[in-house]
Amino acid sequence: MEFKDINISSNTLLTVSLLPSICLALLLVVLVRWHLGRRHRMALLSLIPGPKRRLFFGNALELMVPPLEQFKHITKRNLWWRQHTPLILVWLFHLPFVQLFTPETVETVLSSNSLIDKGTQYNILHPWLGTGLLTSSGSKWHTRRKMLTPTFHFKILGDFLHVMNKQAQKFVEHLKPNSEGSAFNIYPYVTLCTLDIICESTMGCSIHAQDNKESEYTKAVSRVVSLIRQRSVKPWLFAPAIYRMTKEGKEFDKCLEILHSFTRKTIQQRRKENSTRNMKDEIEADQDGIGQKRRLAFLDLLLESSNNGQYLSDEDIREEVDTFMFEGHDTTAAGVSWAIYLIGRDPKVQARIQEELTEVFGEDKDRPTTMDDLRKLRYLECCIKEALRLYPSVPLFSRYLREDLACDKFIIPAKSEVIVVPYMVHRDPNHWPDPEVYDPDRFSSENSSGRHPYAYIPFSAGPRNCIGQKFALMEEKVILSTLFRNFKIECVVQRENLNIIGDMILKSNDGVLLKLQNN
Repeated sequence: MEFKDINISSNTLLTVSLLPSICLALLLVVLVRWHLGRRHRMALLSLIPGPKRRLFFGNALELMVPPLEQFKHITKRNLWWRQHTPLILVWLFHLPFVQLFTPETVETVLSSNSLIDKGTQYNILHPWLGTGLLTSSGSKWHTRRKMLTPTFHFKILGDFLHVMNKQAQKFVEHLKPNSEGSAFNIYPYVTLCTLDIICESTMGCSIHAQDNKESEYTKAVSRVVSLIRQRSVKPWLFAPAIYRMTKEGKEFDKCLEILHSFTRKTIQQRRKENSTRNMKDEIEADQDGIGQKRRLAFLDLLLESSNNGQYLSDEDIREEVDTFMFEGHDTTAAGVSWAIYLIGRDPKVQARIQEELTEVFGEDKDRPTTMDDLRKLRYLECCIKEALRLYPSVPLFSRYLREDLACDKFIIPAKSEVIVVPYMVHRDPNHWPDPEVYDPDRFSSENSSGRHPYAYIPFSAGPRNCIGQKFALMEEKVILSTLFRNFKIECVVQRENLNIIGDMILKSNDGVLLKLQNN
């Protein structure tokens, strides 16, 4: 018995003595695999053309300039490279990013059902949006997308038309004191209008941003979006630990506390209200005092989905509500503003819009827009689409590759990021003759026929396209049709003098300066 015990102890000692060697061998295997994988990646990346890479910085120094200079420089660089290649490789310190400039290269990424992971840039949105539909990946994204798609059905979107009409009319009322006067910046008015629309449509409550732009929630939304945009062009601040130590990071956290608190309180209140009703019966039959079905917000539809076996916690719902708020606010404001600017620069286009509005609405400036009206406003829709071609609200977005990707004549290796650049794709002369000309007729039915499906991607494309694009186009049509029924517009800044900032949202640094004349 004692001999057996000694034998066990010897085996144990032998195992212990071999443990460092085993660990070293395993470490060596890991290092060899990492080295071979890295060598494979570098070999593939070395074949992709692009600007010269500096030691340590890569091409990051191009971003360490004022935002106005940054956009001009990168656009000029990309336009030059596009003459020679449909894609280029740039380095952000040690991280490779492949930028795609043509519909053909973009299609290889956006048409894929597996390449759906967003790039690392989106990580800066996680503190606000969590992993909602915009920022999630894998099975969570597939589940949420399948669950949320019915909430953007055309029939359901019609229920939000009353919110758009109400806020568009309020928008016009706030503009009237500026009519027949000197030039002013309309962008702040637009962004408050879109904030009111998305908040009431999403949460079912009005924050009265247009009436009280100094409210705590309104200021917090504006500031958080601004801070995110500033951070998005400063990759050295992407690390959360570093950002939290900055003045901006501390302000960001304070604003987030306001936003999350408001959303959570609204969810809890709405869930409590709905628990006293049978939501299914209410959607189908409940009527208020004037014989109308009670209108529901996206939040109610999320709560209803949760009650129908697809359980969502309050935090899950908060992620999606905040995602709707982010995606449906500043992006739509940018789209509306660029449309106003381009229409206001072209009297002939504006005259055709006025003719179409007269055909649909007569001389009535105040009648709410109906779904039937929206279908008839075909030329206005062409104007909106052409504005989004020239100035897409989101000028670039990214995908993270988990597998090698064959693109054009190159292989982009796994663990790289691909940057889709709509601003460049929409200016491809092979698909858009005279690409810098604002020509809404490009989007007439006859001119759109046969166009490459990935030549126009303001809302992305493929399986991960923007779920809210129909809502956004409806909203833009309502706001613009109300605006141009009431005013003639003259935008005073020529296009070559625009100071464009192209970070997460494409916008003019000076806003949209214009003069209003009563119609």
